[in-house]
Amino acid sequence: MNPGEIVQVPLHRVAHARTGDKGNRINVSLICYRDEAYPHLVAQVTEDFVLSCYAHRRPSAVRRYLLPKLAACNFVIDDVLAGGVNNSLTLDRHGKGLSYLLLSMPVMVPRRCVAGSW
Repeated sequence: MNPGEIVQVPLHRVAHARTGDKGNRINVSLICYRDEAYPHLVAQVTEDFVLSCYAHRRPSAVRRYLLPKLAACNFVIDDVLAGGVNNSLTLDRHGKGLSYLLLSMPVMVPRRCVAGSW
């Protein structure tokens, strides 16, 4: 198999996430396992990509902050928590739970960027 071959994989094979929630907003940081995966994620994991991932939660806005020296992106997603932890009946769908949803989304990357292939 060619290590430069482009493959479609779930995002969690290329990056891990850290999350937090405050009020009706979540913060999701994606951190690449390998620096060489970063430009591929920047090109694909856009504000629109993240907005589509959480569309069923009806977010009002997504802002992306690029952190190239860390090979990471930080997303702030507004109005996605059904009113916030204290107002919501879906307490299990905050913070970490919502980061797993993003990590399940497909991305196209060179095989060499996929965790477990190096």
